[in-house]
Amino acid sequence: MGIVTQKQSYGYNLTIPQILTENAVKYGETKTAIREKAYGIWQRYSWSGYNSYMKKTAGGFAVLDLQRGETVCLNLENHPEWLFCEIAAHALGAITLNLFTSSIAEELCTSIKRVNSSIIVVQDQEQVDKLLEVKEKLPQIKKVVYIDPTGMTSYENDSWLISYARLLKEGEKFNSENNCFVDEEIKKGRPDDIAVMIQTSGTTGIPKLAVLSHRNFTQMAVQWIDSAGIKPEENWLSMSPPAWIVDQMWGMGVALSGAMTMNFPETAETVIEDFREIGPSMLITASRFWEDMASRIRVKISDAGWIKKKLFYSGEKIGKAYVNKKAKKAVIPLSLKILYKLMSIVVYHPLLDRIGCSRFRSAFTGGHPISPDVILFFRAIGLNLKQCYGLTEAGGIFQIQPDNEVKLETVGKPLPQTEVKIADDQEVLVRSEANFSGYYDDYQATQAAYDNGWLKTGDAGYIDNDGHLLIIGRKEDIIRNKSGEAFSPDFIETRLKFSPYIKEAVIFGEGRPFITVMINIDMGNVGNWAEDRMIPYTTYMDLTQQPSVEELILKEVCKVNEQLPDVMKVKKFTLLYKLLDADEEELTRTGKVRRRFVYGLYIKIIESMYRDEKNVKVIGKIRYRDGRIGEIETTVNIIRVS
Repeated sequence: MGIVTQKQSYGYNLTIPQILTENAVKYGETKTAIREKAYGIWQRYSWSGYNSYMKKTAGGFAVLDLQRGETVCLNLENHPEWLFCEIAAHALGAITLNLFTSSIAEELCTSIKRVNSSIIVVQDQEQVDKLLEVKEKLPQIKKVVYIDPTGMTSYENDSWLISYARLLKEGEKFNSENNCFVDEEIKKGRPDDIAVMIQTSGTTGIPKLAVLSHRNFTQMAVQWIDSAGIKPEENWLSMSPPAWIVDQMWGMGVALSGAMTMNFPETAETVIEDFREIGPSMLITASRFWEDMASRIRVKISDAGWIKKKLFYSGEKIGKAYVNKKAKKAVIPLSLKILYKLMSIVVYHPLLDRIGCSRFRSAFTGGHPISPDVILFFRAIGLNLKQCYGLTEAGGIFQIQPDNEVKLETVGKPLPQTEVKIADDQEVLVRSEANFSGYYDDYQATQAAYDNGWLKTGDAGYIDNDGHLLIIGRKEDIIRNKSGEAFSPDFIETRLKFSPYIKEAVIFGEGRPFITVMINIDMGNVGNWAEDRMIPYTTYMDLTQQPSVEELILKEVCKVNEQLPDVMKVKKFTLLYKLLDADEEELTRTGKVRRRFVYGLYIKIIESMYRDEKNVKVIGKIRYRDGRIGEIETTVNIIRVS
């Protein structure tokens, strides 16, 4: 059970725009609020500059007749304009809904119509084209604001569109003619006003819209600042989509209340280089990021010379021994301390510097369960990576591991001012002022989300003797085999994905005599492996059907089986002929598998794994890059695990 502590005052009774205004007065030009890398050079915004851009944007929205209580949809990437536009909308009393830039046109159309948004802010030509494709279905839109003018010359005469540069000019003119308008609107704001709507993951159907107030964000910020000891101008690198709760929690809450510096990388490809230049003190990102990074490191090491390979594996072994003893609070022999110190100099620090993580004070993984093997791997090489836990409805991450109490299999302890308990049916319940205000336009779902003031997370878990929370998995996903024995698919899937050659795994076994799994291989790593062995292939599907690739994945599955109890061992698997895709609704936009949908889509393959068949012929749909959908006919092999 978490312990409620006395409230601190990091803008707790202020709205998001009011906190920005206070920071501008307090820090002015002296401290850096935002950095953005463009053309290889870091551009700086002071707190005064941040506030100025926000007010000009708010003035522009006023020109577009944005009214208090309306919703502005933002379809933006990680750039300062996201912050300027979102807080500007809040300044006028509007609500914001961030959408994923990876969404297809119909998804965007559905989301915009759902909240009846009249002003949409998009990143670039690609997003404008999506909206133009469905323009006739969106008659309520008054104006689409685009940030990046690249390629937009031919659109200049379209009255439906306005560039962000022009919006700023009109906003600046409006503010000069209406000197106190934006300031007065900011003063009208109240902490319990609705600030943001965030789409839930939607693993079981259409995503709900979680509604969060200004107080929800500032309360979460209070807890993080207190527990992590965050100080002004500490660096945060914004790399998760603005539509995900983590960057919302940080950009609208922690970074503002703690006067941190928000850093925006130039591109997704330059993130590692930008890590090295900025040296962020902490990072929270999805488990897939750490899984992919661990895979890349392992693949590169396997291709290295024998001396480097020997040093790395020796260093990993020593690091794991050191970390395990430290986690158990056991006595660490002097010899192990010396060896660990030596390996830190020779192996760990150079490697962490190479991947841009040498200056992390803490790094966290969340959003989806991660294998303890991934956590142990990074901790063994000196990175303070820890699991954390939260959800959109709880206002973000509320459960973290204290530095001196890291346990690989748990998600740690609740933040200050947060209480966590386990219900009779093992569901995890949380109580905090950061908990959301409800679901948009869904009274019944909102009522069902709470139990006497406690938010129901939908996850099953338990609290160990040290007060650490262990998450078993989604309560609705816990399945029982034919013998009635219960297990969590996530538990097996996360261990399979620790392999550098497995990108995604979907476990089946509900009411069945044994466990089976459908696997997506990692095209990059398996492709490199095949090329090194002169194995010819053309497409992803062709690669999955190579006998040597099947043998490679079989060995990886057998390794995982050795770590699992008998009831959880995988007996058969298939290599899926295509990657699971969010555009085809097999994954959510945050990369989570929509298990029920996938089960229905691939039922023929799944049923074949429970019959005495060696392969199955399938006709499947495949989406090409130009948007066309075609059919493919292929044979999927069923591989038995001995």
